[in-house]
Amino acid sequence: MYLLAIVLVLVVVLVLWAISIYNGLVTRRNAFRNAFSQIEVQLKRRHDLIPNLVETAKGYLKHERGTLEAVVAARNAASTAAKAAAAAPGDPSAMAGLSAAEGALTGTLSRFLAVAEAYPDLKANQTMAQLMEELTSTENRIAFARQAYNDAVMSYNNARETFPGMLLAGPFPAAQSFEIQAPEEREAVKVAF
Repeated sequence: MYLLAIVLVLVVVLVLWAISIYNGLVTRRNAFRNAFSQIEVQLKRRHDLIPNLVETAKGYLKHERGTLEAVVAARNAASTAAKAAAAAPGDPSAMAGLSAAEGALTGTLSRFLAVAEAYPDLKANQTMAQLMEELTSTENRIAFARQAYNDAVMSYNNARETFPGMLLAGPFPAAQSFEIQAPEEREAVKVAF
């Protein structure tokens, strides 16, 4: 009778332990998904600012149409990549696409801002200055949100790859962090108006 009770207690403890591990993996997966949604909010804010920047600059940069079109095209590509990544946060291909698109947008914005600096009237425009301030703030928010996401991904991946989590990690695929692809993209957009 005692042996049966001991075996039963051990089985209950093992089941509770497995449930605890499984729930921990679910909690960490939800944490990195939530952290990605914070990135998504900031990227949307960034993407929404760009048409306003382009519209404000259009009157001043009449001879720079190619630059303006490149910014709009890069913004549209980044917005599409962000939607794809939001559908599958942590998916390696979606995160790689988002990283590449955001890197291209950052490069295009840098070129746009370099061209805009050559126009004193544009630099003096109050709306443009306000938009640049918002862009700077948004770039900082994106960096903090990306750091929180990457921390959550690391915690999740550690939990699923270490013992005992690895025993139940089958239905939990590894998540991909949001890394900057090229070294020149690691620098934030420089806003100097």
